[in-house]
Amino acid sequence: MPNILVTGANGQLGNELRVLNDEFSMLNYRCFFTDKNTLDITDKSQLENFCTQYDIHIIINCAAYTAVDKAEEDEEAANRINHQAVEYLAEIAKVQNIKLIHISTDYVFDGTNYKPYTEEDPVCPVSIYGKTKLAGEEAIKSFNPPGAIIIRTSWVYSSFGNNFVKTMLKLGREREDLGVIFDQVGTPTYAKDLAQAILEVVPQIKNEKVEIYNYTNEGVTSWYDFAKAIFELIHTGCKVNAIETNDYPTPAKRPHYSLLNKSKIKETFGISIPYWKDSLKECLQMMGDIKHV
Repeated sequence: MPNILVTGANGQLGNELRVLNDEFSMLNYRCFFTDKNTLDITDKSQLENFCTQYDIHIIINCAAYTAVDKAEEDEEAANRINHQAVEYLAEIAKVQNIKLIHISTDYVFDGTNYKPYTEEDPVCPVSIYGKTKLAGEEAIKSFNPPGAIIIRTSWVYSSFGNNFVKTMLKLGREREDLGVIFDQVGTPTYAKDLAQAILEVVPQIKNEKVEIYNYTNEGVTSWYDFAKAIFELIHTGCKVNAIETNDYPTPAKRPHYSLLNKSKIKETFGISIPYWKDSLKECLQMMGDIKHV
């Protein structure tokens, strides 16, 4: 029975993988769900020993420093988790012949494209978060362990952790109106759908060199329209006002255009991807914010 190490298991994606494991036994894999308290992936020797002791065959790296604005002032911490730890994972995967799935982000792009980004498009991060995540990608490419896969995603939300959906649910019930940015465009990603896609990818990994894939839900929206869809589903009376990025300045610059082309992952692994509004409804039902119909 192959052994899988899941890092960042208390995050949105890690928790969704844990739920799938509990429900479906992860396709008969033996899984080790770890967080920073049980396995420090920034400690190379600890990571090496863990992989050796438990005879790990596959690593799914869900761990990341995702506080985008905070990273602008704490580059060292962001780099340690998003880059240095990933470098350790890649080296250990290479030496111990472990397959590696690493989760990356749309923030490796500058958001100035006019059509959905493919895996081959030039990268140009405009934030510390994006730069450290790209450095992690480059580290994997440098070691090039067989069976290594990088999955770029965007706008992740879940019934677990902190995310845009939960923030909107809270504010929508507290306020009569709310300003939400309309000039940043992308696609939300339900972490449960991404977790399911990863499980479909795992048994099909055959690549000899690092491969990059894009994954989000299907469709396109803005943060404004995303918020409107949430409020419509939960039937709140909060009015959503469209504002520009300039009206809501943040320490980190964010891509204005984050659409990712998912043709490669769909064609390579035969994956069917749900529409973002359908997945949003499913998530809200899971959290009990709307009733099942």
